[in-house]
Amino acid sequence: MNHAAAPPLLLTRPRPGVVVAALNRPHRMNALTEDTFRALSELCAGLREDPSARVLVLTGAGEDFCAGYDIDEVGRIAALPPAELLALLERQGAAVTALRDLPQPVVAAVDGAAVGAGLSLALAADVRVLTSRARLRASFVRMGLSGGDMGASWLLPRIAGYGYASELMLTGRPVDADEALARGLASRVTDPSELPAAALDLAERIAANSPVALALTKRILQSNTDAPSLAVALEREASTQVVAAGSPEVQEAVAAFRGRRASAPAAPEPPTEPSTNTKEELR
Repeated sequence: MNHAAAPPLLLTRPRPGVVVAALNRPHRMNALTEDTFRALSELCAGLREDPSARVLVLTGAGEDFCAGYDIDEVGRIAALPPAELLALLERQGAAVTALRDLPQPVVAAVDGAAVGAGLSLALAADVRVLTSRARLRASFVRMGLSGGDMGASWLLPRIAGYGYASELMLTGRPVDADEALARGLASRVTDPSELPAAALDLAERIAANSPVALALTKRILQSNTDAPSLAVALEREASTQVVAAGSPEVQEAVAAFRGRRASAPAAPEPPTEPSTNTKEELR
C-alpha cells in the first residue's frame, strides 16, 4: 500500500449531524505530520461554514489514537532555523486552536496511545471517550523538550487540576484508562470494540440539540473556566442567554412544551383510603 498517497484524515458522516475525522496513518500509530496539522485546520474551517455538521468526532484509524509527532520528523524540525521553527510551531498550534474554537462540540474517541501532541489533540476536544486499553502520556520531557507543547500546559491543568498536571508533565509517566476516568480526563471508558458506537451515540445525543445552544454552551464553558469571579460569570451567562433566547429553536421548544402540557392526561384523584403499599411493593 502506498501510504504516502493516503489522505491524512478520513472523513465520514455516519449519522445525521455527526462528522467523524480519523487520523489516517495507522502504520505509524497515526503519528502527526505537517500534512495532518494542515488537514485539521482546513477541516475546522470547513465545518464552521457547514450548518449540517453539529458534532465532530475525532479518532484514529487502527488501534491507536495518536502517538504524537512523527519521530522521523523530529530531527529535521530541530535543525530548522529559529524563524522557520517558530512558524512551524505556530501552524501546529493553529490546528489545536481550530479544534478548541470550533463552534461544534468535539468528541475525542481514544483507543490505544494518545501521546505527546496526540494527547494535546485529545485535550482540545470537549469530551473524551476512552477504551480500556487507552494510554495517555505527556511525554515531552522524556524527549528533552519542554512539557509545554501544543497547548498541553494550558489544557491539562484546566481539565485535571494544576498539581496533577504538574506531575504528569514533569514525569512523563503514562496514565491508563481507569486513572484517566477517575481524574476527569475521560467521561467514560468502554471496550475497544464498543468505542465507535459509544462515541457516535454520545455525538448523536449532542447533535439532537440546537446548534446555537451547543455553540453558546461551548463558548460559555470555555469563557467561564477562567472567570475572575461568580459575578463576572453570571454577567457573561446573561449576555449569552440574551442571544440564545432570540433563536427560533427556543420558540419551538416552548411551543412543544406547551403542547405536551395541554395534551397530558389529568392527574388521578388521590385515594380516599390510606395506601398500604410497602417499599417492597414499590420496587
